[in-house]
Formats: sequence, C-alpha cells, structure tokens
Amino acid sequence: MRGRPNIHDNAALIEKAQDIFWKKGYTATSLNDLLTITGAGSGSFYNTFKGGKKQVFKEAINQRRKAFTDFKTELDNSETPIKLIKNFFRAVADETEASHLRGCIIANTVVEMTYIDEDLEKEAVQILKEVEEMYTKAIRKAQEKGELKNTTEAAILGKYLITFWCGLNTLRRMYPDQKILSQQIEMQLAVLS
Repeated sequence: MRGRPNIHDNAALIEKAQDIFWKKGYTATSLNDLLTITGAGSGSFYNTFKGGKKQVFKEAINQRRKAFTDFKTELDNSETPIKLIKNFFRAVADETEASHLRGCIIANTVVEMTYIDEDLEKEAVQILKEVEEMYTKAIRKAQEKGELKNTTEAAILGKYLITFWCGLNTLRRMYPDQKILSQQIEMQLAVLS
C-alpha cells in the first residue's frame, strides 16, 4: 500500500508555508505545521525539499523577492517612478488588520534570525538591500529629470526608504488604523518632494 502522495505543486506549498512563517516566524513553525498544510508525509516532504524546513523558508522569502523584482520592472518602465513608490507606501494604510499584524516577512526575518541563523539573516538582508538599490535607482532617475526637488544623495534616500519600511512595519502593529497610518506615511513621504 502506498503512503501519502508526493507533493506535486511546490509553488502552492511554498505559498501556504509562507503564510505560516509570516504569522509564526521561522522558529515557531514546526515540521508538523508544514506537513499539515501540504497533506504530505515527512518522507514526501523531505523528498521534495531536501533541505527541510530551512529550504522551504528560503523559497518562501524568495517569493517575496520575486514580488519586489516585479515592482522593480514596473518602476523601470514607469514615467512616474516616485509616484509609484509613494503609492506603494500609501497602500499599506489600506491593508487589513491581519496584514498589519503580520508585517513584512523579510523585515521580520532580519530581526528574528539575528544571532539565530546567519544564512537566513543574510538572505533577508540581501533582499532588503536589493529593494534599497531599486529605490536608489528610481530616485536618482527622478533627480536627474528634475522631478524630485530633494537633492539629498539618492543612496541616502534609498536607505531612508528602507528605514521607513522597517519602522512602518512596527508602527502598523502598534496602530493598525488607516487614519493614523496614512498620516504617518504622508509625513514620511514628504522627503520625496
């Protein structure tokens, strides 16, 4: 008699795993949590993901990297990249309370993995640095076109937006309220005038 079926749709598994990791974090997510969402036995799971929970987690955070890559393409093709960046941040205020409470899986990972798992921490830090580079490039382009009055070095403003993002993901847990978040977001985005 055969055991449980093999895992066929890795992307669907990663998406489900990402949701658990997002809510519980890497450390608190158990192998049993992952097996429950896939319906697979541990043999099938390890046959599909040789690196186990850590491999699934890396793939989950790399799905977020893909989302940032898609946004980067949108920015590169946009006539108004600063407006797109502002709208990205503004949209956070309109998210659900559940979304506010889970924050950003990448920023969460940097905090959780410091002194726990250097490899996962470095992976998350690298993703944030790629986003910083994306912002820096868009800001520099807008400054060169004269669309941005702020003449602060683009690299400094890129780092500022990462600082803002990480802080916003704490603030939205404290105040999962659209009005409060919108006010704070607008105040922070004034730097991109």
